[in-house]
Amino acid sequence: MDKKRVKELEIFAARIRLETFKELACLGFGHVGGAMSIGDVLAVLYGEVMNVDPADKNWEERDYFVLSKGHAGPALYATLALKGFFPMEMLKTLNQNGTKLPSHCSRVHTPGVDLTTGSLGQGISTAVGAALASRILGGKNYAYCIVGDGECDEGQIWEGALLAAHQKLDNLILFVDANGKQLDGNVADICALGDIGEKFRAFQWHTQEVDGHDVEAVADAAADAKAQKGRPSVIILNTVKGKGCELSEKAEFNHHMMFPDAEANQKEITRMEQVIEAMTAEWRAM
Repeated sequence: MDKKRVKELEIFAARIRLETFKELACLGFGHVGGAMSIGDVLAVLYGEVMNVDPADKNWEERDYFVLSKGHAGPALYATLALKGFFPMEMLKTLNQNGTKLPSHCSRVHTPGVDLTTGSLGQGISTAVGAALASRILGGKNYAYCIVGDGECDEGQIWEGALLAAHQKLDNLILFVDANGKQLDGNVADICALGDIGEKFRAFQWHTQEVDGHDVEAVADAAADAKAQKGRPSVIILNTVKGKGCELSEKAEFNHHMMFPDAEANQKEITRMEQVIEAMTAEWRAM
């Protein structure tokens, strides 16, 4: 990938974070930490890797995306709006009466969302089902899924991992957002996972580990995963919870935060916009 394309994906990730924060600031609260940490992988998936068509949301040849950590839905909504799945104005309705953008992802309500998620641990099962169904029907669809590292404390994650390997689902690519935190503290303190990669290797998955904020590394890992035959792939993303938003990065407990200070919110939005402007100027100079 050339440097200009890398910069385009970095800008896309920054825009996803900006629009995500604007959603949460408008609402006044939300799951900011885990939404911000997946901005880069969403930019890579929707900007480079996945086969999707915003003009045909039910396209039979599309790839499927499952955000198992459904509370990070605002980041997915920002991504879908930026890609043209629905108008940007809809982002202002996050989690409000009559909205099509509920707190957690909904296949029924939101254009571009393939599977409903939110009850942690269940998304990998539906991703396994999508990948297996595609193979049975003779399709070429890939199923991509993001789970959290805290979510990996759920037993259903490992049931899904076992079945995916047994079925040799090489059209399933899983991302673990390893930001080190969960709802009520550090993952290592609540229920330590040890070496996540070694666990997936023991389940016979092709396993990679990369900097989750390096879009080129994430894209290369996805390409490597797609080249695998006869086994599912997992990419462990080492990330920072709240990445790109100073208000959340500096907070010790940033799984869910309140944003009652309009002046502070606008200051953060302006700062993020300036970052994007600087990145865009750099891209134009390439």
